[in-house]
Amino acid sequence: MRRKSALNNGTAGVSEVTPDGKPPTSTEGDVARRSAVAEEQAFLDLATARRDRLVDHLQVELSSEALDTLERARQRMLRQQYEELQRAREGLVFGRLDGLDGTVRHVGRVGLRNDGEDSEPLLVDWRAPAARPFYTATAVDPQGQARRRHIRTTGSAVVGVDDEPLDGTITAGLVGEGALLAALDQRRTGRMTTAISTLQREQDDIIRAEATGPLIVQGGPGTGKTVVALHRVAYLLFTHRQMADQAVLVLGPSPRFLQYVGQVLPALGETAVVSATCDTLLADIRVGRDESRLLAEIKGRALWQPALESYVASLLPRPRELKLRWEGEFYVVTAAAVAQALTSAVQGRPYHRARAAFAEQLHHLLADAVVAQREALMSEMEEGFEDILARVDRSMGHDHPSARPSTGSDIDGLLSEEEVDHLRTRIAENATIARFIEAWWPTLDAETLLGDLLTDRTLLARFAPQLSPEEITAVSAEPAPWASSDIPLLDALADLLGDVDAPQPQGEFVADRARRQRGWVYGHVVIDEAQELSEMQWQMVLRRCPSRSITAVGDIDQAEAAHRHTSWAQAVQAVFGDRWTAADLTICYRTPREVMDLTEPVLKKAGSQNTPPLAVRSSGIAPWELTITPAELADAAAQAVRQLQQRWHGGTVGVIAPADRIAELLAVLSDVPVLSATQSKGLEWDATLLVDPQGIAIEPRGWNGLYVALTRCTQELGQLILTQ
Repeated sequence: MRRKSALNNGTAGVSEVTPDGKPPTSTEGDVARRSAVAEEQAFLDLATARRDRLVDHLQVELSSEALDTLERARQRMLRQQYEELQRAREGLVFGRLDGLDGTVRHVGRVGLRNDGEDSEPLLVDWRAPAARPFYTATAVDPQGQARRRHIRTTGSAVVGVDDEPLDGTITAGLVGEGALLAALDQRRTGRMTTAISTLQREQDDIIRAEATGPLIVQGGPGTGKTVVALHRVAYLLFTHRQMADQAVLVLGPSPRFLQYVGQVLPALGETAVVSATCDTLLADIRVGRDESRLLAEIKGRALWQPALESYVASLLPRPRELKLRWEGEFYVVTAAAVAQALTSAVQGRPYHRARAAFAEQLHHLLADAVVAQREALMSEMEEGFEDILARVDRSMGHDHPSARPSTGSDIDGLLSEEEVDHLRTRIAENATIARFIEAWWPTLDAETLLGDLLTDRTLLARFAPQLSPEEITAVSAEPAPWASSDIPLLDALADLLGDVDAPQPQGEFVADRARRQRGWVYGHVVIDEAQELSEMQWQMVLRRCPSRSITAVGDIDQAEAAHRHTSWAQAVQAVFGDRWTAADLTICYRTPREVMDLTEPVLKKAGSQNTPPLAVRSSGIAPWELTITPAELADAAAQAVRQLQQRWHGGTVGVIAPADRIAELLAVLSDVPVLSATQSKGLEWDATLLVDPQGIAIEPRGWNGLYVALTRCTQELGQLILTQ
């Protein structure tokens, strides 16, 4: 074994300055620091007491029984406020703005008012417009502020402050650099935490961007893409309250990732959120097998949307004369009338809703036929009866007076409007008529239909002519369990078919109702690791948010999916065309400079045209390599992990390896995550052990995968290099 470089366990420090911007002497610094901490402790105590009073008041309000719909809606709102205040116990206050006009505003996780409805805010919610200078003011653009203060707390105690004069005496490149670097140097816990106290300007600009259309955010590793995406959800739900009535959908790349970020939005006070992966969007469908990259790429193409539309259209009944039985008599609805009803019913409706619309029209057509036939029969009977009466009258030699005009079927044989409506109702409720419609226009199942299509080469050639014969053969030979790429096809078919019956919303909270309904329309969709979505998965997103209020974050250079997109324009062209807005995150906060220096040659080999993000921090730890033979792998990995765990006690360690090495490593590493490069996307650890980087590089999209693997650590990177 040979080691390429030595370890250095240095850490970045946090610097403080006096309010006039000069470095403090030790005495001045200690006195000023203690005074500032005491001042902020007094305010934190005041804000905490106010929060506690509000919590007690809400508990009393929620203890009363809701007797009507209005009161239940009010209690739902109060419960949300109560839960938000409960979660705000930790990190209630984290910032302060001192204005040039002498005003002082404290910024925190929630907004608090002093006693009295018309009083000034005691604490400004981080999402409110008044809080924005906390994230965006600089010495060049102070936005009316003289000073910004970051307040660090642990539980109910203030443990430190970082002051930034905004009068030009200090020109730091980062907002709250001391607080930011302190947060980045903290041990990782395996769960993402909020970053509302250390958001940077380029992040805040994206968080607060207008939600008027698709926003695609490109950001390299460590730029805070996920932080931005989740905080944008919280901001939008706070600013656009109507979104809370529709819920927000957060799409992540894996269940592990969703678990990792699962505490962020509740901690920010937001509950009107549904989290899912593309594989779990259909509640009743489960992925049952893996698939080849070739098939995943084929079934991810945009061509399937029009193919499925044509497929379902071919299953609609064709116009013809219909002969229906009603109360012992047969009635004919002409082919022309059926064609007109079909055209009207199908227009803009999915298959089953079109059938319901057609059935309603058929009920009317049958009722009209019954009425017409009855009236014709009565007319014939009346003519015959009048001839008989005329002969009798002539034989008796006297005339009868003309009868007064009457209405109603019991008098003149004509049905009244009420009787016709009653007839239509009876027809609509008749089981025999319903069975006739079901036989002529049958209920269809998306899973059965897709199975029929994908296993029938003739159907595939007919409805997806863009596929080559070899591709058709590959698709039709797949086994029965659904693969990941089948889920968007099932979703498209389910949408084209529509529900047989209108879904009934279930659940007290909007997120519960949205989660249970496939056709729920969300107020906004946020996608993390969006570069992994296929064109058909983008279609899934658009169906759930036809307003196109979508925020997608990702790094096109980290794409590992089977599709061949190498730019965002290629990735979203099929769904959005040119109607989307691009944004960039250019600063790497998480991954240390020592590690980011390794990525440029990897990106070049991956064919990237992007510049790696600029790393703003150093961990002081040089990446190290250990060269071993394959036979030494298990022992070397176990020893390296033990050493990393000792160095980063209280933090986290992760192992990334080629897919074909994972089973071997899991046998000796039971207490740390052992993942492929794909599985590690979006995750981070204090230290990463990268096993056989060349083995990752030769996997499909391998250089992109290696780029991902290199950038998962926040402090230390070690690599085990395998020789033959």
